[in-house]
Order: sequence, then structure tokens, then C-alpha cells
Amino acid sequence: MPITELLERNAIQYANDVALVEINPDIKEKRRVTWREYELIQPDLSQQYRREITWHVFNEKANRVANLLLSRGIRKGDKVAILMMNCLEWLPIYFGILKTGALAVPMNFRFDEHEIKYCLELSETDVLFFGPEFIGRIEEIVDEIDEKRILFYVGGDCPSFAENYDNLVSNCSSLSPDIKITDEDDAAIYFSSGTTGFPKAILHNHESLMHAAKVEQNHHGQTKDDVFLCIPPLYHTGAKMHWFGSLLTGGKAVLLKGVTPKTIFETVSKEHCTIVWLLVPWAQDILLALDRGELKIEDYDLKQWRLMHIGAQPVPQSLIKRWKEYFPHHQYDTNYGLSESIGPGCVHLGVDNIDKVGAIGVPGYGWQAKIVDTEGNEVNQGDVGELIVKGPGVMTCYYNDEKATAECLKDGWLYTGDMAEMDKDGFIYLVDRKKDVIISGGENIYPVQIENFLSKHPKIKDVAVIGLADERLGEISAAIIELNPDTECSEEEINEFCKELPRYKRPRKIIFAKVPRNATGKIEKPKLREIYHSKNLVDAQNRG
Repeated sequence: MPITELLERNAIQYANDVALVEINPDIKEKRRVTWREYELIQPDLSQQYRREITWHVFNEKANRVANLLLSRGIRKGDKVAILMMNCLEWLPIYFGILKTGALAVPMNFRFDEHEIKYCLELSETDVLFFGPEFIGRIEEIVDEIDEKRILFYVGGDCPSFAENYDNLVSNCSSLSPDIKITDEDDAAIYFSSGTTGFPKAILHNHESLMHAAKVEQNHHGQTKDDVFLCIPPLYHTGAKMHWFGSLLTGGKAVLLKGVTPKTIFETVSKEHCTIVWLLVPWAQDILLALDRGELKIEDYDLKQWRLMHIGAQPVPQSLIKRWKEYFPHHQYDTNYGLSESIGPGCVHLGVDNIDKVGAIGVPGYGWQAKIVDTEGNEVNQGDVGELIVKGPGVMTCYYNDEKATAECLKDGWLYTGDMAEMDKDGFIYLVDRKKDVIISGGENIYPVQIENFLSKHPKIKDVAVIGLADERLGEISAAIIELNPDTECSEEEINEFCKELPRYKRPRKIIFAKVPRNATGKIEKPKLREIYHSKNLVDAQNRG
């Protein structure tokens, strides 16, 4: 069943129930907001800007988007891109695209104008919806992209080179278009994060999207009464696929724009959120704010908050241990996934396996997983190999890239590029990205293992380990360490702490600096290598 049918069902069964809420703490004025013909009441939420829509209105807005696109000649198989920050319009536009049979193409809001142009051309996009934050970037390339594409602007004060989405869509029918969609039909193109190279276009069908909804609900037990707090960007498979659990059950979701420990607690408290998906840096910031007394749990109504889960990157064991000290009643889960496997859930820890924190978990609902050597044979228990996964959420292909597809899709198995090992209980532990492995004096060093160890140091807020070129050893490991605020630490102190590691795993160089992460929380190691002039020999060998 295509995912669009869930929205149609919710619009009937839960017509007047709230589907989506948008909260923007950066907009302070209190006001009534009229969004086309639907007047939304702005309650006093510490003067935060707040909008909401019901399932009935959500579905009608998606239908209007679909009918607008159809009126402009968009047909099944065409591509329609979304370049917008999280907002109340985002998901109705996404579902409107799907209802036409066209492919939704969400785009990273950090792309510069050259990356935007590259991804529009790579995906063969026909229409672009973009928000006010991107006027300058689109203006830089409009002469190159405008001839072949329709540009819809979503926001106030429409630029002259685009068409006003709000004016156009208000005149379109709110009835569902009569377009037949099957599970096998192409549904969306997502772009890889670019942390290991330039973005690839990842093609998924409707079966992938629907399976993501089933996986999320199965893993976290969402009910109609759950309220999901969504903070990460909707262009990424992770945030949207976690929200699909709310779509499946008809529950409410809250889109929080702008993130601080205080705004997270305020939103959880006032919107009665029960499920919160965090990235590692946000969880760290919350713990630091609690440690310093800047946040006090008793000042907020958090008793209904039942689940905190983290995805998108390895999670330090020490972080979860500290979290459980503050929130002993919380369930915890971590999800592993790639855009190529429709985001989170192909491997997950499971809320009942808190004793296995540090592992990414076991195969998720409907998924299989193996750890294999370079020949594709399963390795012995405890040995390191490449993690491969198989299931209904595996991508169809890299769009228009047969070579890259053949390299990672073999007999239905997706080769993830992540190195892992499995313990005697069948739990999988992520060791590192295949391309991030440091080869030092013939020894393979896995940076994630060192990062996990260093993250236990009480003065360290964040850490990344990369390889630096070395004439004698080929590469040496360097630890870029971001300290907690108002904390001092010496290189000697770190070296002393690392004596618990085997000698070959100890960082040879310590650098105190900020650790850059992308919008989905992943460490930007290519940027670090560029900053510190390192040369990754594994990458060089792969290119050769």
C-alpha cells in the first residue's frame, strides 16, 4: 500500500485531530495566523510562534499541491525537489508530490548554489519548491536552471524570478487526484550526506517508504496518544521516517525550529511530547545544561516523556549512562541506517536492551544483516568485516549511476561501507566507516573505537579521530578534541588517560579544537582532513 493512503485514511478517521505543530522560538510575537482559508489560533507558548493543522487540513493541502503540479504538466515519473527549512508546509508539499505519482526530491538545506545546481541536474528535477532562506542561492544560478524548471517560492515577498506558491495553490482543488500508485512505483530521490564524497542520488520506491513506517512503529510501539518531537531536518531520511510512525498511528508530531536545551524542554513540557529523537550534540548540550544547573527538571512537565532515541552516528556509552542518571524512567533506543536503506531501523538496539548500550543492535523489523569479508563471506564471530543489510527498504539504485550501484548492491544485499563486529549474543557493534580506517605501520586502526574511549573523559564534550600522513608509518591517528565549556585540559592529561588503550591505538597527536558536524549530527571528517592537511591512504587506494 502506498504511503499516501495512510494520509487519506487519517484524514477520514482522525479528521479534526491535530497532525502537525510548528514551533519557532526565534519568532517572539504572539498573533493569530491565517493560513489560506484556515484560521489558526496562536496560544501563548512563552511568546513562541506556533502553528498547527489537523489531518483533514493536512490532506487537503497535499491535494492542492498535487493538483497545482498536475495543472502545470507534471506527470507520473517526473521529479519535484524541495529546498526548505522545516516548516508546516514541508510535509503537505512532500505528500502532494507523491499523490501525482511524481518523485519527491528533498534537498539538503546546507547545499551551496553549486551543489543545488548539481543535484537538480543529477536528479533531472522538473520543479523546485524553495523557501525564503534560499533566495540568494537560487538567484546565483537562476539563469542556468530556470529555462528547464518551474520555480515555486514558499513564503512572503516572492522574488521576481519565481512564482508565488501560496497564491497559486489556494485556487487549486482540494480533492484527491485520481492517480494510481503501486508499491513498485518510484517514490523519492534522496541524496547521500556527502561525508564521504559528493552526494549521490538514491532512488526509493513506495514499498521502501511504507516499510519505514512499519519498522518505526514496530520498534517504538507508537500509539495514537504518542506525541513525536521532530527537530532534525525533514530533507533527511532519518527525521521523516521516524515521523512515519506517527503517520501510521495518526498521532501528533511537533516540528521544533531552532534547538537549545531550554526550547527542547519547553516544547516537551507544553506539547506533552512522549517521544524525542535527538542527535548526540543535542543530548550532550542537555546534560551539560543540567550539570551546570541552567536547566532544572522540576521546572518542566516531563513525566509523559517515555522514549529518547538517537540515530545518525555512533553513540558514546558514557552519554547514555549519564542520561539514565537524570532520566531513569526513559526507554532508550539507537537506530542504525543509511539513506540507501531508507534511513533508520535496518539495525536497532531495541528498548529492552539497555545492557547492550554501545552496540547498534540487531537486524530491525523485516531486515537481515551480516558481517562479511572482502569476498562476501561471513566472518567469524568477533572478527571485523563489512556490514551488509537486506530488506524491503533497500534502495532501487543510485539514480543514473550503474557503476556505483553495482559496487554496493549485490544479490539484493546493500554493502554499507561500515566496518562492524558481532558479539556472541548476535549484537552488532559499529567499528568505523570502511574509508575512515587508518592504516598505521600495517595495523588497521578504527577511529570510532578511539572516539568511544575518549568520550568517557569527563572534560571532553566531543571528539573525532582522523589519520594524518606520516613518512615512517604511512598514517598516524590524530584526535581532535572539543572540551566542555569553561574547562581546561592538557595534552599530557589526555595521553595519560589513553594509557588504558593498546599502544598502537593511542592517538599520536592531540588537537584541541571544535568538532564540526553536519545537520544530521555526523562528524564531517573530510572537512577535518582538509583543515589538518591529512591524506587518507584507504581513500587513495580506492581511487587507484
